[in-house]
Amino acid sequence: MTYANPHFLVDTDWLEAHLGDAGLRVIDCRIDMLPAEGGGLRFVPATKAWKEEHIPGATFVDFNEDLSDRDHTLLFMLPAAQQFGEVMSRHGVGDGTRVVLYDGFMNAWAARLWWMLRTYGFDEVAVLNGGWHKWKKEGRQTSSEVPQPPIAKFEAIRRRDCFVTSQEVLRGIGDPETCLVDALTPDHYAGQISFYTRPGHIKSAVNVPFVSVVDPETQAYLPADVLRSQLASVGATAAPRVVTYCGSGIAASSIAFALALVGHDDIAIYDGSLSEWTADPSMPMETASPQETL
Repeated sequence: MTYANPHFLVDTDWLEAHLGDAGLRVIDCRIDMLPAEGGGLRFVPATKAWKEEHIPGATFVDFNEDLSDRDHTLLFMLPAAQQFGEVMSRHGVGDGTRVVLYDGFMNAWAARLWWMLRTYGFDEVAVLNGGWHKWKKEGRQTSSEVPQPPIAKFEAIRRRDCFVTSQEVLRGIGDPETCLVDALTPDHYAGQISFYTRPGHIKSAVNVPFVSVVDPETQAYLPADVLRSQLASVGATAAPRVVTYCGSGIAASSIAFALALVGHDDIAIYDGSLSEWTADPSMPMETASPQETL
């Protein structure tokens, strides 16, 4: 079985063969996730690592500064159309270009930018399957040269229903037409550990950990039949509507991407995720034992 949308991915062989293409834009999405004082994680753009070594021709995008809503108190919320369009224009993304995204964290950050590009009307974009991890593991060429892509004109026109609010998630609880998917680890889902105000998961959500949809050795997405079976086992492929979430909308993007890859066509990400949801005591939460999860 092949993916329903294989063009959402490119493999390392393809990218290496096309690095010289005039219309190709490669964007490095790497983030260093480091322990935060008092627990949890802090997210540091891997600018230094990119300057030292990256896929030839790859520009670097700063999620903290460039790809987050600068006026929002939460991390990594979808930026406004003007901000997003200006950033993508600087990276040379516009009509007549094809974009390939990669990261070093099981495709989650690349999937996040893939989702944002699609949200703002740009479809000529793919994720490098396995990302930086697989590229380096295979001993492929790298560079420290800073590329200078030509400035483009990115027209950011937002598509609706790609992201949802807490109120829309609330309406989805118990709705047989909606499957809520928690993309965090089973321990987070069960409430055994938590980086957020309250432990556990959104009421009625099922668990598909983002780490479970990739091969642990290569960090490439699982084969189509395995991936589809895994998503089907929690009811995600049968539900007319799927909403994914995590802590800040990053891991959720990889699950949303996986669903799109196998052909689901009505998916949204809850952008505020648990960072927003757990801060409101009126929003219903549950805990579960790991045996109740995927």
